[in-house]
Amino acid sequence: MARICVVDDNELLRDSIQETLTREEHQVDVFADAVAALEALRNRSFDVVVSDLKMPRMDGITFLGEVLTHDRDMPVILMTAYGTVASAVSAMKQGAFDYIQKPFEADELALLVDRAHQHRMLKADNEALRVSLTDAGNQRMLVGESRLMREVQARCRQVADSAATVLVTGESGTGKELVAREIHRLSPRADRPMLAVNCAALSNNLLESELFGHERGAFTGADRARKGRFELAHGGTLLLDEISEMPMPLQAKLLRVLQERQFERVGSSLTLTVDVRVIATTNRNLVEWIREGKFREDLFYRLNVLPIEVPPLRDRRDDVSRLVEYFMGRTGRPDGRASVTVEPAAMRVLRDYHWPGNVRELENVCERAVVMVADRIVRASVIEPWLQGEIQSHDGFRNLRPGQLMEDMERQLIERTLIQFNGHREKTARALGIGVRTLGMKLKKWQEQARRAG
Repeated sequence: MARICVVDDNELLRDSIQETLTREEHQVDVFADAVAALEALRNRSFDVVVSDLKMPRMDGITFLGEVLTHDRDMPVILMTAYGTVASAVSAMKQGAFDYIQKPFEADELALLVDRAHQHRMLKADNEALRVSLTDAGNQRMLVGESRLMREVQARCRQVADSAATVLVTGESGTGKELVAREIHRLSPRADRPMLAVNCAALSNNLLESELFGHERGAFTGADRARKGRFELAHGGTLLLDEISEMPMPLQAKLLRVLQERQFERVGSSLTLTVDVRVIATTNRNLVEWIREGKFREDLFYRLNVLPIEVPPLRDRRDDVSRLVEYFMGRTGRPDGRASVTVEPAAMRVLRDYHWPGNVRELENVCERAVVMVADRIVRASVIEPWLQGEIQSHDGFRNLRPGQLMEDMERQLIERTLIQFNGHREKTARALGIGVRTLGMKLKKWQEQARRAG
């Protein structure tokens, strides 16, 4: 079903066209002149315009130009008498979709309107696909075979079939967006676009327009109507990245969309309805932000229907080797030669590092290694200076940062020693000169801190 705007000064013809297209299950609004139709087009959403060529107050050619200025993708069908066919052909060169010569059969017009509507939907799908491909960029895979990552992958499969909102949490650089894209890939919406909006990257006004679109003249610089991501993602998935950074007024508007699936473009009173699956990500503790008055509690519960937590890289060190292999193979060398080899000592350095930047930081290190090593062998002596001076070598800690908290140093030492003894607490405690119970209490404390942090 399409919403059709019909413009003709002949009342009998208007009523006949309305009856014909209504029988085809279209929603039809009729207007006696182009001036009234233009006012409606600025406040309502239409899919196809059918207009007479010869009309008082404003002719069909002028009307066509105004319509395409408002919405360049609007298909406009012109109705023309025998003597104005040349004018209709000229109008097609100016952007009209097609013309139909009077008198015409009802079925002939219905078929033309259906073709125009399909053209409109195809252009919308192409635009959504273009935006989706731009958002995806150089798409990475969700790589990892550790227990924690297998659990995340299983959770993705579990929630994929649902249309419910997903909240993906985790530190920066852990791969939250990849988890969201994996959910979309596994979902029934996989053949529809997945679009993304970074809520932290745009100002309040720009973010509202990006999400919900705007009408021409809604604000300075809005020289034409524009669809927002919710409209473009219709039938697919919308990723709201860093949802915690969304300003409070927009949070209220988003809550309404999640509850009612309805919204208005900026500068419009027309209510639009969409079918979009929302996935939100954040590296913040939203419960703390609610307490601080920075995030709406009702929005949190609406988002947190299906939660997924992505573990930091330091908690899944078994994945480091696999990730290194993936990133090294994925990054091409500028001279076209084969990729590099990572020596065992360098791989140990990478596994022992605590990765505050998580997978994103590891990817950057791998890309640098591929580009910069001359002999195609990545050695520990090359890798160590690139890491943030907090790495353990075989003869102790090097390059400790001035002003580093004692508790952080203690935790770092305990974590490295646990790794050295493959998680064996008794051996770790003995090597550190502390009791097993003391070690257990410290680990429990840090685990509890990590849990509260999100």
